[in-house]
Amino acid sequence: MTLRQILDRIQIKLLEKASNSARIKYLRRQGMKIGNGCLIGTMNFSTEPYLIEIGDHVAIADDTEIVTHDGGVWCFRDEIKNADLFGRVKIGNNVFIGNNCTILPNTTVGDNCIIGSGSVLRGRFPENSVIVGNPAKVITDIKVQKFLYLQNPDLLQTKGLKRKEKTAYIKKHFGIE
Repeated sequence: MTLRQILDRIQIKLLEKASNSARIKYLRRQGMKIGNGCLIGTMNFSTEPYLIEIGDHVAIADDTEIVTHDGGVWCFRDEIKNADLFGRVKIGNNVFIGNNCTILPNTTVGDNCIIGSGSVLRGRFPENSVIVGNPAKVITDIKVQKFLYLQNPDLLQTKGLKRKEKTAYIKKHFGIE
């Protein structure tokens, strides 16, 4: 491993603990297109971040990885000399990506989508979809998911509460003393 690679890894580890705005600023400097109002909880972006485009109001949870190359071509290097295979990744506007997802090259996710934790995506996914699984599939429309959220008795309106208030409110709701 070269000194440059070691320094890059140290920088990424530091950015994992940095603010959301510091992570976004760094990724944009690497050539990644990132819209406004995004939350980036991971630094697991491919070696070609300039092939990644993320829309407005996108949240990417921890340990998700976006990959822009296919290492499987390694198996054919004797036949296809010096081969590498790349693909773009495009995430639309208003998308939530859960923990531990993997988004593979040549993937497009439409606007207004929810991607369930642990999903592995490759291909094209339409707007207004709830996407889960390995391999990932569209399981329902986002309107159905919204309806399910609104019917859930554990849907609590805690956004904006201070930590202490939020904890007390949640404990009371679940009967924890």
